[in-house]
Amino acid sequence: MQQTTNTILMIRPIGFRMNEQTAVNNYYQKVLDNLLPATVNKKAQEEFDQYVEKLRSYGIHVVVVSDTKEFDTPDSIFPNNWISFHQEGTVGLYPMFAENRRLERREDVLEKLESEGFLINDIVDYTSAEEEEVFLEGTGSLLLDRIHKKAYCALSPRADEDLFIEFCEDFEYTPVVFTANQTVNRKREAIYHTNVMMCLAETFAVICLDSIDDKKERKNVIKHLKQDGKEVIDISEDQVNNFAGNMLQVRGERDQRFLVMSQAAYDSLTKAQIAQIEKHCPIISSSLDTIEACGGGSARCMMAEVFLPRN
Repeated sequence: MQQTTNTILMIRPIGFRMNEQTAVNNYYQKVLDNLLPATVNKKAQEEFDQYVEKLRSYGIHVVVVSDTKEFDTPDSIFPNNWISFHQEGTVGLYPMFAENRRLERREDVLEKLESEGFLINDIVDYTSAEEEEVFLEGTGSLLLDRIHKKAYCALSPRADEDLFIEFCEDFEYTPVVFTANQTVNRKREAIYHTNVMMCLAETFAVICLDSIDDKKERKNVIKHLKQDGKEVIDISEDQVNNFAGNMLQVRGERDQRFLVMSQAAYDSLTKAQIAQIEKHCPIISSSLDTIEACGGGSARCMMAEVFLPRN
């Protein structure tokens, strides 16, 4: 089993804007009033292209599929919420909270990966849960420790506990369940995706422990991470607001590990935190300001890790 992969699937946006359907519980989204939609999309495309180029320059294999004009899919740039790929050749398809995000699921994305020599043996499809208004948004909701077969999930309107347990039974993961909150207008509200406040790498984890209000739950999460030999790097809620939790460890050339994050995330880290991370692996950062502001997601959300076996 591997925790990191060299292959990343990314979707290039063509109608990117703030998605009003996701803004109801994604408190990181903002309306950029002074920009026309076409300008927002153009800026997002520029950030996307620079990001892909940067990843490739480190030897990371990026499979880029363009969004289509067929549907209005402003969040298509975040494919990790509707699909996950596993080493046995299994694909997971997930139920999405926002109706317009359900249109992002595309058969041709799988065909593209098959044409690149990847093997798909089985599809585990949870999308019928949408009929019951039950959601689990892929590796946004599920943080997988693929080596120790543990799945971490912060419950929210987009991460249902029963469906999470079902996923863990199907894929043989031990569930680690908790609730993570942020302060919005002086009230504690559930953080919409686990991968906003937590990142799991091979030998360390970046996590905002302050967001787990329940002390017992917090202790349990720390216990699991330490049990598996991970150094716990704690970040603040303010750093989470700058997407410092939304990072992903990937493999570049010669199997070198890198931690990928946005420039805003990197700039929010302290020197001590950067040193802690760089003990484990170098950092790659790229500017994603427009994507973060309008989309409310960052570097991690834009990458769907491909663990499928090759033909």
